[in-house]
Amino acid sequence: MIDGNIYLVLDYNHVKPGKGAAFVRIRMRNVKTDQVLERTFRTADSLEDVPLEERKLQNLYRNGDNCMFMDMASYEEVAIPVSIIGEQIRFLQDHLVVIGLSHNDSILKVILPNFIEAEITHTEPGIKGDSTKAGGKFATIDTGTEIQVPLFINVGDFVKIDTRTGDYIERVKR
Repeated sequence: MIDGNIYLVLDYNHVKPGKGAAFVRIRMRNVKTDQVLERTFRTADSLEDVPLEERKLQNLYRNGDNCMFMDMASYEEVAIPVSIIGEQIRFLQDHLVVIGLSHNDSILKVILPNFIEAEITHTEPGIKGDSTKAGGKFATIDTGTEIQVPLFINVGDFVKIDTRTGDYIERVKR
């Protein structure tokens, strides 16, 4: 905890210069805003350790500005504001199991799996031999999000998508 905000340490480097005192350079990410900071601390400085708990949550439904999840351990319903989920809500499917980072029984961040399998619900048909679009077209997946896919993908196909970047990975057989 730094300045009232909770950070996750991404990388640290302990430096012992030839002259002067040793120090630690830390790269850290704000849990709520995903902002990355780089700070330098002397070895005498101490940081407050914040215990974060990872909880498995299953998406149930959306209720206005909240998404309702079921805690997989206690089977309780948990309401999480859409603002906490952020941009990743584009890939939040029904019954998808996610990780919720919590502190003092309040969810701070929702982490989706790195990859999801989604069904294509709408796309223009790919015309054989059409190379004017440089091998790609837009398609809508079952969450309502539009992604770029190759020309051979059709309605009803299942595709693997990287939730961190929103990129198409491969077609999946079901």
